[in-house]
Amino acid sequence: MKVFVYDLDKCNGCHNCQIACKDEHVENDWMPYAKPQPDTGQFWCKVEEEVCGKTPHVKVNYLPVQCNHCDDAPCMKGHDAIYKRDDGLVIIDPEKAKGDKGIVDSCPYGVIYWNEELEIPQKCTGCAHLLDDGWDAPRCVDACCTGALRFGEEEDFADELKDAVVLKPELGTAPRVYYLNKPKRFVAATVVDIDADEIVERAEVLLQRVSDEEVIAVSQTDEFGDVWIENIEPDSYRMWLKKDGYLDQAVDVDLTEKDQAFPELQFFKAPVCA
Repeated sequence: MKVFVYDLDKCNGCHNCQIACKDEHVENDWMPYAKPQPDTGQFWCKVEEEVCGKTPHVKVNYLPVQCNHCDDAPCMKGHDAIYKRDDGLVIIDPEKAKGDKGIVDSCPYGVIYWNEELEIPQKCTGCAHLLDDGWDAPRCVDACCTGALRFGEEEDFADELKDAVVLKPELGTAPRVYYLNKPKRFVAATVVDIDADEIVERAEVLLQRVSDEEVIAVSQTDEFGDVWIENIEPDSYRMWLKKDGYLDQAVDVDLTEKDQAFPELQFFKAPVCA
């Protein structure tokens, strides 16, 4: 059984996979697997971009998205027009599916599209027509210049897949598209002494989980007053700033939904006793 494996550490957002998919399927009829894809409105392979943080602490994450070719595919339930090949690819039969717009709504990942002109649901076929013609991989994989996207037998990726994740695992659809090195959360800040009108170097920064008060990371501000703490699990945290001559300071950091950045985090000197 075949799988797609995306290594997100290697994806640079070039969109080659997305462009190659368009080039392969727009204006091309690959029956019995697919009618031509419209030149606009459909992305059977799509690279999503997520801008995280605030200037100057910004990162861009890239997430290629396509049909997951699920082993327990919701779209197959109650729809005879959809079948799973022996190699694991899920295919919508364009002729049998004609007029059945309900197939679009059956996908919880939102990767099935409706072709208004042809009145058919459409999605990634894994370039089944190319595989049947002797190709080793779909066009998107062939076009990936960084090696971020690979395709092959599941057993050949067995060691890597132990650390892989899938999209929306709570759905229990058993996707055959896996992701390696999916980014976790980060918190970043520029620590400043407003009274002195300067950044604060070598301040100790501790990140503490609120639920059990465990310190999960320790870092230090650099020569620009910046600190980055990355690869954090989504949760609620408290970030502590400590340095001789300054008051200890705590800042609540909510990383449950998104990354956090503090472009100017004020740090206050301790009062000098007479």
